[in-house]
Amino acid sequence: QTKMKLSAEDVTEDCQPDFLPNLRSGGYADIGFRSSMEDVYVCVDNFMQGHGLNKHTDGPSAFYGVFDGHGGKHAADFACNHLPKFILEDKDFPVDIERIVASAFLQTDNAFAEACSLDAALASGTTALATLIIGRLLVVANAGDCRAVLCRRGKAIDMSRDHKPVCMKEQRRIEASGGYVYDGYLNGQLNVARAIGDWHMEGMKCKDGGPLSAEPELITTKLTAEDEFLIIGCDGIWDVFRSQNAVDFARRRLQEHNDPAVCSKDLVDEALKRKSGDNLAAVVVCFQQHPPPNLVAPRSRVHRSFSAEGLKELQSFLDSLEK
Repeated sequence: QTKMKLSAEDVTEDCQPDFLPNLRSGGYADIGFRSSMEDVYVCVDNFMQGHGLNKHTDGPSAFYGVFDGHGGKHAADFACNHLPKFILEDKDFPVDIERIVASAFLQTDNAFAEACSLDAALASGTTALATLIIGRLLVVANAGDCRAVLCRRGKAIDMSRDHKPVCMKEQRRIEASGGYVYDGYLNGQLNVARAIGDWHMEGMKCKDGGPLSAEPELITTKLTAEDEFLIIGCDGIWDVFRSQNAVDFARRRLQEHNDPAVCSKDLVDEALKRKSGDNLAAVVVCFQQHPPPNLVAPRSRVHRSFSAEGLKELQSFLDSLEK
């Protein structure tokens, strides 16, 4: 799988190694101005509970995902149901998480291909973004143009990269796999470079590969006490929000009501007001029980004073006014 590392400026010094996130989450979806709904999301705050895996880790274990379907909702529903199962069923879980998550994406893609071979009516595709939180570890795996954004003390940190065909890295991969980009579309048909499904589309995928990849790109970081919340959204959100803009908006709303479920709806409603033309789905995950704190800019410590010459000039100016 492809891995991305956070830049040095995004990694804070780990001065609280005993920090564990206290998770609260919520999601919301809306059909928007489309005629059919193809977005799906999932929130599981206690991912390992009931699977006999709690003893493997201290602190929380959670799974969050958003899936933006195209050509129907079947692939999005299938990925939403099967991707977490493939992760849990891996005998090594929760060790070697990045490998397991990447493998689960490909297993989901292959399982959907098999399902479509038995029922052609299922033919469709979906982008997928999955987030795992195990203890302090935050793992984001993305295939497509959904996006995850971390709020670290008010600063937006992208935890995924949008896989558009026009992105230079994706275009090189597409062309090396026998595909092409025309007018911003993969093979002139799809406006995403990675997705689960779409096995029915000519020239997109085969068992040996192809220009449309289901392989996720992963970003991993350790959460600190400065991390406040995470926003996960389908591209309908990011069509009208920049990452920092979404963090600023969500932060203000959480300061008002401190409810991640309501905040998810706030983001979707605001995207509708901004005339997003797509289906909309958002998930907000808070890492603290209290709302985000007010960020106060440090006051200047510079002491300003008049020089003797300046005082003389001021005095002469005042004297001139009296004449």
